[in-house]
Amino acid sequence: MSPTPPPPPTGIGILGLGTIGTGTARVLADNGALIADRIGHPLRLVAAADLDPDRDRGVDLSSCLLTTHPERVVDHSDVAVVVELIGGTTLARDLVVRALSAGKSVVTANKALLAHHGDELTRLAAANGVALRFEAAVGGGIPIIKALTKGLIANRIEAVYGIVNGTCNYILTEMATTGAPFERVLAEASRLGYAEADPTFDIEGIDAAHKAAILARLAFDTPVDLAAIPVEGISKLASIDTDFARRLGYVVKLVAIAKRAGPRIDVRVHPTMLPEGHLLAKVDGVFNAVVVKGDAVGETLYYGAGAGAMPTASAVVADIAEVATALARGDVRAADPCAHRVVERRELLPLEEVETGYYLRFEVQDRPGVLSRISGVLGSHQISIAQVRQHGRDREGTVPLVILTHRAREGSVRAALVEIESLGVTEGAAVVVRVEG
Repeated sequence: MSPTPPPPPTGIGILGLGTIGTGTARVLADNGALIADRIGHPLRLVAAADLDPDRDRGVDLSSCLLTTHPERVVDHSDVAVVVELIGGTTLARDLVVRALSAGKSVVTANKALLAHHGDELTRLAAANGVALRFEAAVGGGIPIIKALTKGLIANRIEAVYGIVNGTCNYILTEMATTGAPFERVLAEASRLGYAEADPTFDIEGIDAAHKAAILARLAFDTPVDLAAIPVEGISKLASIDTDFARRLGYVVKLVAIAKRAGPRIDVRVHPTMLPEGHLLAKVDGVFNAVVVKGDAVGETLYYGAGAGAMPTASAVVADIAEVATALARGDVRAADPCAHRVVERRELLPLEEVETGYYLRFEVQDRPGVLSRISGVLGSHQISIAQVRQHGRDREGTVPLVILTHRAREGSVRAALVEIESLGVTEGAAVVVRVEG
């Protein structure tokens, strides 16, 4: 009896040969033999599309079709897995829809695409019996998607939260350790390549919100309206805030949060003060980390490089290998992380109903009675004070006043701040940072 011949190579098509696309091609080239040994058959890069296909990228692409027309890659008869790495939500969506509709599985690192169109694309993949995988969309090389959909499948997920934007984490780490102002650290982040030319999506929390929407959808099996997620960035923070946090025993991180709130879910992104002993407190620089709390396993931490060519390419190629293995077994839907999951729409908890601790920094007039008037307003709104700190005089006639509260309702805090502003004893808006953990 002759042995069963090995499956033929799985054909791969890459859309976009930028940083991640080139990294993906390099991993396929460098570790192709190793991957083939592990999954039982080879992966073959058949075609790739880019605006500048002839540029030298330091990896041999001579054996595959190089084109400026991404449709040629999607439609190529030998391409079974389309890897979308061009970014954005317009052309990328059109190409992914084209691939899925043609019965081809898709691997993507595009968090914006998934946050805006994930439910549509998930349904389309199911309707056409193919897989849509997106490990690299959250956390770069950290296998958080697989943890949520496979490793923790025995758990009812109670919460998933973490540091999912390396640019913001680098900036906040540097502000805390050097005392440098936000603008100077942002400029240094740009020089080092940690921030985009236009860093708005990062520093205003939009990138983290895209990832929060993806994590919440998987953790709680519910579609998440991206526009309904409360989002605040880090651009209003000053080094005085990171310094006060340290004095109070906390660190400041931009945290994406998704957790159960009864029948609803609480999803939000904002700067957050965490106790120095918290799991996320020592995650510094450009690294990412995500905590998942399951009812059986408790809290688990997933840590690693959240961006970069090779860490992200590692996740992309792992997804390709999963799809190729499922294809060889004749059940490609087995590679889809959303297959067989029952989706139930859950209401998002309004920000006004969120309860947490608060760090409040006021610039107040340097005269007697100011603290008592402010604390009186807070008390009238049922907001209890945990700590009070005052700094030296910041500028002529005013001093920074910091109040740390016990748990309070967001709506009450906002109403109190409006009333405090009307007292005429503060200058400018108060800086507000929520306290968790």
